[in-house]
Amino acid sequence: MRSKRMTQMIIISAPFLVILSVFLSICYGAKQLDTDVIVSAFLDFDKGNTDHQIIWYSRLPRAVGALLIGAALAVSGALMQGITRNYLASPSIMGVSDGSAFIITLFMIVLPQSSSLEMMVYSFIGSAVGALLVFGLASVIPNGFTPVQLAIIGTVMSMLLSSVSAAMSIYFQVSQDLSFWYSARLHQINSDLLKFAIPFFMIGIILALSLSKRVTVLSLGDDISKSLGQQKKAVKLIAMVSVVVLTGSSVAIAGKIAFVGLVVPHITRFLVGSDYNRLIPCSCIIGGVFLTMSDLASRFINYPFETPIEVVTSIIGVPFFLYLIKRKGGEQHA
Repeated sequence: MRSKRMTQMIIISAPFLVILSVFLSICYGAKQLDTDVIVSAFLDFDKGNTDHQIIWYSRLPRAVGALLIGAALAVSGALMQGITRNYLASPSIMGVSDGSAFIITLFMIVLPQSSSLEMMVYSFIGSAVGALLVFGLASVIPNGFTPVQLAIIGTVMSMLLSSVSAAMSIYFQVSQDLSFWYSARLHQINSDLLKFAIPFFMIGIILALSLSKRVTVLSLGDDISKSLGQQKKAVKLIAMVSVVVLTGSSVAIAGKIAFVGLVVPHITRFLVGSDYNRLIPCSCIIGGVFLTMSDLASRFINYPFETPIEVVTSIIGVPFFLYLIKRKGGEQHA
């Protein structure tokens, strides 16, 4: 009953939380903007007004991008934790994000004049490659799918992909062009690419929501899901398609951002329980607000200079990651 009430509270308060986080993101930064300036920028945009340009071409795309990416990574993490029954699963730990950045590196070297659409496709391919490498390696290693073992495999594979990418970028002298994907910068989001990516985010989230009941059954264990007639392979395949689309879109528009997909699903699970009918939509809301507010915090750590968003997410995520390992050991969970 408590979980149901908490779910209702999160969903009802979602519009207020989203609007507030976007407003704060637009308002604060190296230059603080007054409320009347923000209102006038939306109601009566003036191309000659520098503040209006900052709002429309920098602050607003950054806030919307943070919302979408936070939601996408949180939903991806929730799905991965559900289908693997692994509380340490997330796009950044399971090699999905690094696989995306690796393939982007490869194609930027081979096909440097690629369009935005092609870059998005490369990012999707890379996400799939990263996931296949990690889960493929786990399948041939004894106890490879236990939480800690899978996390170790994912971390090692991520480091390998990242190192190879860095070596290639230095050798082929494209490291400057690729720095964006390896050190996420939300303030460099391309508004045109963001508009192009929005449908992919929507597709990934809709897929995830459509799978929520099946993932709940799957997370209960193979025996129970089999007895209920669950098509395990089909559910996992569609779930991974959703993860690939969501993570690939996120990396394509803002680079790698770690720990959102690990931390947010656990916070949400504590609030609303393990039913994925509640967990996925609430993770979507909390993830978007979480990353937007983390981005806002990153502007004040070394004010007036920008601090990479991964510094903030890592400050929260690393201790949380260690806490999960210490408390839960090698067990699997729903």
